[in-house]
Amino acid sequence: MKPCRRPLPFLTPLMSVLLLTATTTARAADWPQFRGPDGNGHSAETGILESWSEAGPEVLWRVPLGKGFSGISAVDGHLFTMFSDLGQELLAAYDADSGRQLWRRRVDDHYRNQWGGGPRSTPTVSEGVVFALGAQGKLLAVEAESGKLVWNRDLVRDFGAKVPEWGFAGSPLIDGQLLLVNVGGGGGRLLMAFDRSSGDVVWESGAGIAGYSSPLLIEAAGFRQAVFLTGNRVVGVTVSDGSPLWSIPWKTQYDINAAMPVFVAPDQLLLSSGYGVGAAMIRLRGTDGGVSTEQSWSTKQFKNQFSSSVLVGDHLYGFDNSILRSIRASDGSSNWYARGFGHGSLFHVDGQLVVLGDKGRLALVAATPEEFVEKASTQLFTARSWTVPTLYAGRLFVRNESELIALDFRQPR
Repeated sequence: MKPCRRPLPFLTPLMSVLLLTATTTARAADWPQFRGPDGNGHSAETGILESWSEAGPEVLWRVPLGKGFSGISAVDGHLFTMFSDLGQELLAAYDADSGRQLWRRRVDDHYRNQWGGGPRSTPTVSEGVVFALGAQGKLLAVEAESGKLVWNRDLVRDFGAKVPEWGFAGSPLIDGQLLLVNVGGGGGRLLMAFDRSSGDVVWESGAGIAGYSSPLLIEAAGFRQAVFLTGNRVVGVTVSDGSPLWSIPWKTQYDINAAMPVFVAPDQLLLSSGYGVGAAMIRLRGTDGGVSTEQSWSTKQFKNQFSSSVLVGDHLYGFDNSILRSIRASDGSSNWYARGFGHGSLFHVDGQLVVLGDKGRLALVAATPEEFVEKASTQLFTARSWTVPTLYAGRLFVRNESELIALDFRQPR
């Protein structure tokens, strides 16, 4: 660890969307980062749909979008996401009520990959500023209202980072004045913290290969720490200065460590990867001035290839490759499994799992360990989607590689 010195797209909105009230911009409903308000795949909203007709939820609007797998952040009535169009990688803002594009800003040239081009990470929004990381390492901060550039850095040029085989995918994480990024730079710059206001480096820590996962903040074993799943290890560092606390090997074929670890309070972390690796529960214990680790259990029947799991009570729900599965957090034993979603994604809200299959099948599943209960399902589209949906003020925002769709997810009155 080394401390350092300091033209609008085509649009087809429905008239009903104009009747949405000002409560749609309530701060309590904000979804400002990857995996929701707290970065753990949970939404605190209530009063959402518990079923729907064969036609599915009402489509409020849909707009064209470009290539990429970036998620949708939602703050103060605006949506923020990234995509590629006309040979450019773009960061854009939309009006949540109508789908009207408010602004777009070029980030980089289009990133091409045989498994799908375009940006991967999700914008992070905090105090009127949007922080975004492009697939080829362009890191920037822009004003949320206007898209005006505040600062930018190039992880490859400035810090010797190597673009991962499938592009930079981890989303930036805000903690106070710090912006935490899984960089993979040279000279001890595996993990970095930037000043959110200026883009200056605050600290840099560790050596190794960047992972595809996003950082996670936890308090465990007597330390407030940031957890990073890198290309071949999982590490915990103090948030304030990047000092290493603990580190364990976590090796996956092709260095594809992508799914975020899941914190199981008060002192455990679920790690999971695909390509035959499976999952393990790691316990963190405080020692004299540090942290020790021990494995509680492991299983091959919970392989999160890239979609992160959610913890509900003492049970975990997530994708074992292309199988939706529920397991016990206490010992890793399986509760139930279901097929038909492919390599999907999910989040939890009000006792339900919102599940999106990789071919556009949207479903509501009861978040219960007793059995798999599908409460509703619809085929939303057929194009590939590896992006977890966003729930914001009673509306579900879903994207694939060609469009962004807004669904009315509120219970009928």
